[in-house]
Amino acid sequence: MEDNLIEDQGAFYSKAEHYWKEVPPTVDGMLGGYGSISSIDINGSKKFLQKFLGEGKGKTRPGCALDCGAGIGRITKRLLLPLFRTVDLVDVTQEFLDKARSYLGEEGRRVENYFCSGLQDFQPQPQRYDVIWIQWVIGHLTDDHLVEFLRRCQSALRPDGLVVIKDNVAYEGVVPDEVDSSVCRDLQVVHRIVARAGLTVVYEEQQQNFPEEIYQVHTLALR
Repeated sequence: MEDNLIEDQGAFYSKAEHYWKEVPPTVDGMLGGYGSISSIDINGSKKFLQKFLGEGKGKTRPGCALDCGAGIGRITKRLLLPLFRTVDLVDVTQEFLDKARSYLGEEGRRVENYFCSGLQDFQPQPQRYDVIWIQWVIGHLTDDHLVEFLRRCQSALRPDGLVVIKDNVAYEGVVPDEVDSSVCRDLQVVHRIVARAGLTVVYEEQQQNFPEEIYQVHTLALR
């Protein structure tokens, strides 16, 4: 769908890498100047995840999580480390991962891997993760690369594991952002990509209490 908008894939990815290299390694930097929404975001995500986590039949176990597009580890620190025994981070910007080591503090010792890679190239280890959390980063992948990445994520899940996408949703179609070299897709387009990847949406909700001037944000649990 949006691949018509992306004439040069190489430039699409390299422009995004350059953009993030110029962003300060802070919570405000990770959130594009909206650092104030971090607590609302994390609380919404925690309630969402806790619907699935547990030790019983059909429950997602709190073993190992992967934070995709992790930046300095904002989500790892406040959402994933409190809920999971171990966490891996993957991000395209090495400076952010370097900062994460100090930002995560004492609890950071439960981070097992810091992977520096774009998600279009990242190969998660098969059957390693109980939850793969993908927030505010799918817009940096072309449709085809996102489909392929989601397929790899599905193979990387443990039994009863979950892939979670939390991201901006356009009102209609696909909206390019020239500033950070990304796209914002509407929900219908996201659903089509998920279906192409062979995954099913098992639960979905809209994040509440975000500022009115930003895109709607939806969270989708996939298996």
